[in-house]
Amino acid sequence: MAKKSKKYLADTAKVPEGEVAPLEAMKVIKEISNANFDETVTADFRLGIDTRQADQQLRGTVSLPNGSGKTVRVAVFAEGDAAKAAEEAGADIVGTDELTEQINRGEFNFDAAVATPDQMGKVGKLGKVLGPRGLMPNPKLGTVTTDVAKAINELKGGRVEYRADRFGIVHVVLGKASFTPEALAENYGAVYDEILRMKPAAAKGKYVKSIAVSSTMSPGVRVDASVQRAYSEDAE
Repeated sequence: MAKKSKKYLADTAKVPEGEVAPLEAMKVIKEISNANFDETVTADFRLGIDTRQADQQLRGTVSLPNGSGKTVRVAVFAEGDAAKAAEEAGADIVGTDELTEQINRGEFNFDAAVATPDQMGKVGKLGKVLGPRGLMPNPKLGTVTTDVAKAINELKGGRVEYRADRFGIVHVVLGKASFTPEALAENYGAVYDEILRMKPAAAKGKYVKSIAVSSTMSPGVRVDASVQRAYSEDAE
């Protein structure tokens, strides 16, 4: 096991022993996130689901009200009017055959991919390359669509993907350490609302078992799962 740094141990000492409200958790994260770069803040939701069962899998997207703080480069597989709409909406790369060739050469100059339905015959052949990188367009995630402009705006505006892993844990981005605690708490609330809304009907027992938030270099802070909407001092 790697030895913890003095800074990490000092930060751990600042973490409350029990669970705290979302806003308080974000304040702690702000205090202990002092690396020489803008750390990413994430939340881990441990859920009472068995993702080995098809009817208990959990995956989707959610739009963060305050954005993710990340600059997202979007590639779009489209032709004709759809390609023009994608360019006007600010897509970073638009194409079909040339984009396919670029990907086959191992060039991935984008963070998300969108495709119109008529292009999925070509895109499907890239599944083994795009899939493992989480870049495969998916109609359930809104990235296979005729409305490419909407998809681009959502991706660049702060839409993030979530997915429960084999342990039933959802790991999702909330923003950056430079955000205010209120902005992080509001983003957290949007994610929590979405996870509750998407609860699999087959899930048994306690659904949300525990929640923790952390930044790239910080220890985790446990969040009170019974509190969802404490986004500001007035709300507490």
